[in-house]
Amino acid sequence: RSVARYHAVVSPLPSTNLIGIMQDFEKLGVFYLGREFDIEARQPKEELLLYDAKDLCTHAVCVGMTGSGKTGLCLNLLEEAAIDGIPALCIDPKGDLGNLMLTFPRLDAASFRPWVDPAEATRRGMSVDDFAAQTAKNWKNGLAEWGQTPERIQRFRDAADVAIYTPGSLSGIPLTVLRSFSAPHESLRSDTIALRERIAATASGLLALMGINADPLMSREHILVSNLLDASWSAGKDLDLGTLIRGVQSPPFDRLGVLDLESFFPAKERFQFAMQLNNLLASPGFAVWREGEPLDIQKLLYTAAGKPRIAILSIAHLSDAELFEVLHEADQIRRRERPHHCVVASD
Repeated sequence: RSVARYHAVVSPLPSTNLIGIMQDFEKLGVFYLGREFDIEARQPKEELLLYDAKDLCTHAVCVGMTGSGKTGLCLNLLEEAAIDGIPALCIDPKGDLGNLMLTFPRLDAASFRPWVDPAEATRRGMSVDDFAAQTAKNWKNGLAEWGQTPERIQRFRDAADVAIYTPGSLSGIPLTVLRSFSAPHESLRSDTIALRERIAATASGLLALMGINADPLMSREHILVSNLLDASWSAGKDLDLGTLIRGVQSPPFDRLGVLDLESFFPAKERFQFAMQLNNLLASPGFAVWREGEPLDIQKLLYTAAGKPRIAILSIAHLSDAELFEVLHEADQIRRRERPHHCVVASD
């Protein structure tokens, strides 16, 4: 947990009393990030590096070269925030953040046994059980050097739930993104520019899933879908795909711009477009997108019992079109976030 120097609170202490000092600062509302690092001596100093959590109440970016520890630092921040009862929504395009689930308070061989590589054990001339025992010992000793005791690991486990959501896949907890096109909150509907941006992004995301790279200004499909969304959302009404398909066939308006609807997008061609939408809806491969838990901020960030959660949206398996739609929906969540919620993206 050695990290580069940046704005932080540095607390000097004798290394022999590391555990006792850590128990004291747990009450201070600061994040423990490790110890100061002596670059010339290439070893940690004895001063703790404590980060004031209040500095993260707006936005932050973590920048560094490949392998410099960006993901590790962000995982550290997430763990410290969780210990303080702060939930997090994490967008994970590489699959790194699932490591937050690999926390073993007992730090024993049995905990590590399912996760060690049998091939690596063979290369070392060890049985899998012996390799697991050695791995557990190394982790226990290494964590102890940084003041991470089994009790503190258990505190993290007790403080927050960790869940991996996989939109468009059943490999984790499935997450439905396109069950409905819910009308935005009234505060957003009253903001004309923000509403137009959301309508355009929603239409683009849906058409991208259909393989249509639509120009918002030139595509008839994009303009029609946008106007259907606008007609419903401006009235505070939700849409689902079925209603949208019927709306394509029989729109609640007869003119787009200065042209009548039939001149702009004839009924026969609208029917073909509706068939494309229906094929998407009926596709077995698309069914998983309509299964699972809803993309609901409260349910993502808190369990049913009210326990804070680190919700990891794993998106490494998605195509560009699917990724666009998921990130669009996640951005809508970000816009509704309260300041103490964390939204983290791994590089």
